Amino acid sequence: MKLSLVIPCYNEEKNIEPFMECCIETFGNNKNIEYIFINDGSKDNTFSEIKKIIEKYNTENIFGINFSRNFGKEAAILAGLKKSKGTYTVLIDADLQQHPKYVKKMLEYIEKHDEYDCITCYQEKRKEKKLIIWLKERFYSLINKISEVPFYKNASDFRLFNRKVLNSILEMEEYYRFSKGIFSYVGFNTYYMPYVVNERLYGTSSWSLFGLFKYAFNGIVGFSVAPLKLATILGLITMLFSLIYLIIVIIKKIVVGIAISGYPTMICLILIFGGLQMFLLGIIGEYLGRVYVELKKRPIYIIKDEVSSGKEN
Repeated sequence: MKLSLVIPCYNEEKNIEPFMECCIETFGNNKNIEYIFINDGSKDNTFSEIKKIIEKYNTENIFGINFSRNFGKEAAILAGLKKSKGTYTVLIDADLQQHPKYVKKMLEYIEKHDEYDCITCYQEKRKEKKLIIWLKERFYSLINKISEVPFYKNASDFRLFNRKVLNSILEMEEYYRFSKGIFSYVGFNTYYMPYVVNERLYGTSSWSLFGLFKYAFNGIVGFSVAPLKLATILGLITMLFSLIYLIIVIIKKIVVGIAISGYPTMICLILIFGGLQMFLLGIIGEYLGRVYVELKKRPIYIIKDEVSSGKEN
């Protein structure tokens, strides 16, 4: 098998058939290309549509994986990578925002340039709302300052890579996965290829502003201990200011003889330092919580059904 397309799907029932048709139009009926669809606990009929295209094309190079519930895109990507048999593997969404023609370009480029192990697509000009663009720019700026591994600005999960990269990714079995960070961590020579994102054919994006914040936070906590260092620095600064304030109070009381109003001062200090302590404990708790989850060794995903031509488990 030359090429494996890993296609995570969530509520994409109307996009499955057009996506497959676009792939056939781009690659033809190439038996050296396999398609791995992962239904990530969709609320619609996504998995039924996956089974329909398997029946329609009646070929052994189309596979469907159905999760028992929604485990997230990162889990779906991992399941697809474990199923991949191709010399090269590509991650691509089913909504046709990432057109299969770019897969062809990436494959042609990597075959002509054997010095590269991975081809990653990035957007030269983003089409999102200005606020989202600004927030993403701030994220890349921040994470490149605090992380030990570099993050290429606007790099997407839409990428093609060889077996060496794939095997390295599979060795990283962490529960909280952040693909952009994982690909940066494993290294390898990567070529960044610009591409233009299309509009979604059907449906709307499942990414909310809160979801993007959560995803960014996972990336920061997963690939940097800077928040813990921040907690230490804030603790030292607080202790220093407390010491300075204590000296000022002693001077006013003993040397100058000015009466110090105790109750308002005490309440303000309790509120300030109490809030700061809760904030710092929250940061520490995030890291401890992740350690706790990792130690339980729960599966990253659970497969309910697998289907291919003539077979269903």
